[in-house]
Amino acid sequence: MFMFGSLLFHLFIIVSAVSAGVVALALNRFAPARLLPFGQAWARLALTMLRVLCGINIVVEGLENLPPGGVILAAQHQSAFDTLVWFTLLGRPSYVMKQELRRLPVIGGLLEPAGQIAIDRTGGARALRLLIEQVRAAGANGRQIIIFPEGTRVAPGQVAQLQPGIVAIARATGLPVLPVATDSGRYWPRDAIRKRPGTIRIKIYPPLAHGLDRIEMLAALHEAFYERGVGG
Repeated sequence: MFMFGSLLFHLFIIVSAVSAGVVALALNRFAPARLLPFGQAWARLALTMLRVLCGINIVVEGLENLPPGGVILAAQHQSAFDTLVWFTLLGRPSYVMKQELRRLPVIGGLLEPAGQIAIDRTGGARALRLLIEQVRAAGANGRQIIIFPEGTRVAPGQVAQLQPGIVAIARATGLPVLPVATDSGRYWPRDAIRKRPGTIRIKIYPPLAHGLDRIEMLAALHEAFYERGVGG
């Protein structure tokens, strides 16, 4: 039964994403300011279908920790779910995404016009400088930036070496950094069509102290992700 619901959800994502992409192409030309709200509406529909077809609910703790204005969410990344959910939880989200996503059919060229930030992960110092400039501009514009310090999806129970770019970005922008833990991979496994029914939990921790050095910040994120987690 759950496999059938998972297949239906997978089909829904493919068909609706292409259909939404066609509409978004028109919005980008005639009403570009509507791109992000339209994408957020599609994400809300997708997560509604996730609940209906796959029996997956969502519980979020710590939204009260979000300060007004620009902020960086340093989020744990276990599942494709994590790339959708922040569109539904935040007013003006900007994901830091790998530049390869710009090559997705239909929607790839619309991600940056909607305020998402692409990074060349092989670009070294130059790419990091460009990323810092874009994050600084987005934060100054009151956007909430979502960064995955693990760099890729990491299965539950596994530990990744956190990427130090988050430290440079925090120092250069001065934006508050909030660790975010999740267990999304338990219900939406990486590279798997089948979803498992249950409740995905997300925990937003209070902002880290300003002025942490590289070792201190990465240690704090490691603790939030792998030691405290969603239950800490």
